[in-house]
Amino acid sequence: MRDIVRDVVADVAVDELPLVDGLFRFDDATVVRRLSGRGRRREPLGFGWGEVMVLVTPVVWLTVDQAARRAADVIVEGSAQRTTAALRRVFRRRPAPVAVPPLTREQLAQVREQVLEAAGERGISERRAKEIADAVVARLALAGASDPPQEPDPPADGGAPSRD
Repeated sequence: MRDIVRDVVADVAVDELPLVDGLFRFDDATVVRRLSGRGRRREPLGFGWGEVMVLVTPVVWLTVDQAARRAADVIVEGSAQRTTAALRRVFRRRPAPVAVPPLTREQLAQVREQVLEAAGERGISERRAKEIADAVVARLALAGASDPPQEPDPPADGGAPSRD
């Protein structure tokens, strides 16, 4: 997920890369909590919260995180997630980074709408919101298409492939 966020921000808001790189020192749950404003006790990023609201980074990070979690919910049952969370608390391990599974066309369309909505809520112009949404969807589509190629099956007769 982090690579997707960084690639999109590099594409549409290169001036925000220091912010993204600074957020990489935190786990994904902490970044989402800070960017969404939940659990805010002080200014977590070193500047006024109002300034964050017009940035592209929160729109991209929060939307990609939400898409990844929604897709993972379809794949993993809730009880398995609760068991993993309980074990993580027992062993006090940091949560694994959020991974974005390949998304369907319908899911990509839903992500695009979520980016447009989130950008609009943060006062980003419609033109800029479409640019951001298109970049997010393109990067997510590329992530799903970048699965490593499968090795060909060995010949059924067990012999070496022919050189015709």
